[in-house]
Amino acid sequence: MVYSPFPPAQFMGLGVALVTPFLVDGQVDYQSLGAIVRNIVASKADFIVVFGTTGESPVVTREEVEKVLSAVRREAGPNYPIVLGLGDNSTQRLIERLSLANSYDIQGILSVVPYYNKPSQEGIYQHFAAAAQTSDKPIILYNIRGRTGVDMDPDTVLRLRNNFPDKIVAIKEASGIEERVTKLASLLDPAFTILSGDDHSTLELIHQGANGAVSVVANAYPAWTKELIDMAGSERAVEIDNALAACYRLLFEEGNPAGIKEWLYKMQLINTPTLRLPLTRVSDKLSQKMEQSIDTLMKLGAH
Repeated sequence: MVYSPFPPAQFMGLGVALVTPFLVDGQVDYQSLGAIVRNIVASKADFIVVFGTTGESPVVTREEVEKVLSAVRREAGPNYPIVLGLGDNSTQRLIERLSLANSYDIQGILSVVPYYNKPSQEGIYQHFAAAAQTSDKPIILYNIRGRTGVDMDPDTVLRLRNNFPDKIVAIKEASGIEERVTKLASLLDPAFTILSGDDHSTLELIHQGANGAVSVVANAYPAWTKELIDMAGSERAVEIDNALAACYRLLFEEGNPAGIKEWLYKMQLINTPTLRLPLTRVSDKLSQKMEQSIDTLMKLGAH
């Protein structure tokens, strides 16, 4: 038997970037949260990401994080994989937050490349090296240059993986750079998980070598998204992808998570489309277009 320094692959398949529903007064809507989580688990999605970008992580308190995690765990069950979004543009602050998260009942951390500061590749490496040395949980790197202002090079990912193989286990890739997943797949070991971070490109990125996705659309259509990923390469996957094409476009036309919250509200899956400032509800024009698309998808049996 050939020895491998790398742990078995983790966080493959469908991860759902969970919304955080709010009531009109801005408080967390635990009734809607529970219904969405039950629907996701019933669809056999592989894991849930709590308080990523879609969960409005910048505007929640530590107390809310802990209460929502407890609520998601209660609905999902004791063995269901939960990943917590924890990113910061201060390495010291991230270390402090990760130290607290070591006691949480979660299976992993999703951590975004430091934003606004625009660190060098060495700075990005040192940031995540400190995170890997602090966290008791495996880490999914999150590369999204459109929100952070800087791209993490594949060579930096490789360096982190080689030096911290038990902690740096996956990447959510949303750089939008053509053939980026192909490059990552050629450099990284087979046990390293590559996840699409953009619903509209998930099928293409799986063809390039990705092992799944962290999906926004799956809040509304978890079963279809799971089927698309599991059957990638088949005519059925292409059929689902084509059916959801308008959904992909409309959800992000005025930004995430405003789009998915409006969509879920129109589907009567959450009680209100409320967001916390500085985010605001989508325009009436977009809301009407969403309603038409939802009706079309209902006739197609989307779920």
